[in-house]
Order: sequence, then structure tokens, then C-alpha cells
Amino acid sequence: MLKLYEYASSGNCYKIRLLLNQLGIAYQRILIDILTGESRTAKFLAMNPVGKIPVLEIQPGQYLSESNAIIYYLADGTEFLPVDRWERSQVMQWLFFEQYSHEPNIATVRFWMSIAKIAEQKRDAIVQKQELGYAALQVMEQHLKEQKYFVGDRYSIADIALYAYTHVAAEGNFNLSQFPAILSWLDRINSQPNYLTISA
Repeated sequence: MLKLYEYASSGNCYKIRLLLNQLGIAYQRILIDILTGESRTAKFLAMNPVGKIPVLEIQPGQYLSESNAIIYYLADGTEFLPVDRWERSQVMQWLFFEQYSHEPNIATVRFWMSIAKIAEQKRDAIVQKQELGYAALQVMEQHLKEQKYFVGDRYSIADIALYAYTHVAAEGNFNLSQFPAILSWLDRINSQPNYLTISA
């Protein structure tokens, strides 16, 4: 059985749980408390020298890290990853966008404000990251005005990756009411078969 080493409220971990649930794949959850340093122990670093969650243990001694690499691995050969070369490249484009332009800003502010509770210490950085986060959301909004989903007009891991932190962006004081196309897209994701909430 697959083992997922994770922190429950992490969007990077949630995207993997969501996909696994939609694929109907059984797995074991192993909770790692990043706030107390459990991802920095010698045991964890042997699985991922970077010291970050999530980590997927595919078989004993075989570990895969980086959330988007994990969902790409799991989606390969399924309806969640297009077969067409161009569409697969577009999926990769959005996965890179999510980790470079979206997650570092939206997820980080959420973590500081709602999980680590250090918003006051990070006040200046939050202002800067919120500006960059809104810029990423605007890119998404413009794209979703033309398409129901991010690639090929159908639900894929590109949507899962971007959904993970967008749907909880309010926990970082991001106001999504100015992004109607994103809000409609969120509703479409919520209604997907075998949908799973982040708190489930």
C-alpha cells in the first residue's frame, strides 16, 4: 500500500489525497508535524533530504517528493493526465506556474496567518506576497474566462494543483469575490466525482 507522509492542512498534501480519492487508490496517511520539526529528523531526511512534506512511499525504500511530481506520477495513464503531447505540456506549464507564481505567495501567506500564527512578525512580507498572489489569481481569472478547466476543457491534475491553495486563499486574507471565473471554477471542482475536502 502507498504511504503518504504529510501535514494535514497543507494544500500540497491535500492535492495528493484528493487525486488518490478520485482514483480510488487506497493509501496510508502518516502525519508529520512540521511545526515541531518532525520533517527535520534523521528518519525523515533519509526519505527526503530537502526535509519537506509531502513524501509518497511507493514501495519500501522508494520515495517520491514534490507534490506536483507525485500527482503527475499518480495520474499517468489515467483520465487526469492528457495523452496528447501538447495538452500534457500545458499541464506541466500550469504545474510549474502553481509552484513558482501561485503557491509561494498564496500558500505562504495562509501558513503565516492561519497555521503558524505569525502574521504580525511577517507583516511587510505579507503585503508583498499578497500583491504577487493577486497577480497569479488574475492570470488564472483571465484563463478561466475562456475555458471551464485549465487544459483541454476538462478536469486534470492542472486543476487539482491550482485548486489546492486557491480554495483556501481566504485563510490568507485573499478576497476571491473579484474573480467570478475562479469562483465558478471552484464550484466545478467541488462537484467532481469522489471530491474530498481538505479537512476530510
